[in-house]
Amino acid sequence: MTPTDTSPHQSWRDVFVSTDDGLKLHARDYGPKTSSALPVLCLPGLTRNARDFHILANFLSTHDKNPRRVVALESRGRGRSEWDKNWQNYDAQVEARDVLSVMPALGLNHVGIVGTSRGGILTMILAVTRPGILAGVVLNDIGPVLGGKGLARIKGYVGKTPKVHSWEEAAQVSKNLNKGQFPDLDDQAWMAFARQTYIEENGKIRPDYDPALSRPFESLDLTKPVITLWPQFEALRNIETLVIHGENSDLLEPETLAEMERRHNKMDILESPGEGHAPLLEDANSTNKIYNFFSKLHR
Repeated sequence: MTPTDTSPHQSWRDVFVSTDDGLKLHARDYGPKTSSALPVLCLPGLTRNARDFHILANFLSTHDKNPRRVVALESRGRGRSEWDKNWQNYDAQVEARDVLSVMPALGLNHVGIVGTSRGGILTMILAVTRPGILAGVVLNDIGPVLGGKGLARIKGYVGKTPKVHSWEEAAQVSKNLNKGQFPDLDDQAWMAFARQTYIEENGKIRPDYDPALSRPFESLDLTKPVITLWPQFEALRNIETLVIHGENSDLLEPETLAEMERRHNKMDILESPGEGHAPLLEDANSTNKIYNFFSKLHR
């Protein structure tokens, strides 16, 4: 594990940890390492990064009543984590193994998890392979069945976003791709959205992920039934679970959510009005709900 210097205004520690196959992953490490509160591990979506959790991580790690450690881990090929030369390793099973391989180096053994989209899929896999590490989980707009419209939308943009030459163009592209999911965001919010999903390197602005993440989608035939993850989800049935559902979501459909509630013994649902896939976890209702959810769990 290799920490980097933390500037006075930065509320997290940048940490780099090697996976079993030697790839270096990046994580943002917030809050007190010695807190008695349950630590929280945040896992981002398919093309997303640790910046998505900044507001939530700051809220949880600096809470005046019960501050806790929060680690936002970036999967291979995303954010500041290294890109994999073999695109076939951009696979949920591999990425779930990565989580297990780096947790000891991060000093994590029993955690609460916030899994957004792809991160929630990794969480369900972990529930099968290593349930003992999970004290409770938050699934952010993800379930065992992926909506066809959402999959088609994701397949249509991953690795295919137009080139941009300014941050204003990046914000406009972000809006064009996602306004159906987030119709209420204003121009300032779309710029913030772009700053979370793009990065500027050597004077050029690009999406902050390896374009090869699109390769696994090339063979995806949306005319055929998609593999479901009911056995993985049911492995969570005795683990406290909070599901956040975006009102406009095209990936977590209402019928799937209802069936999840029927099959799970300890599941709560938070509806996120005006948001789609995936809720931003930046509003007070979401951050307070997540805080209260983890506060009732023990380390």
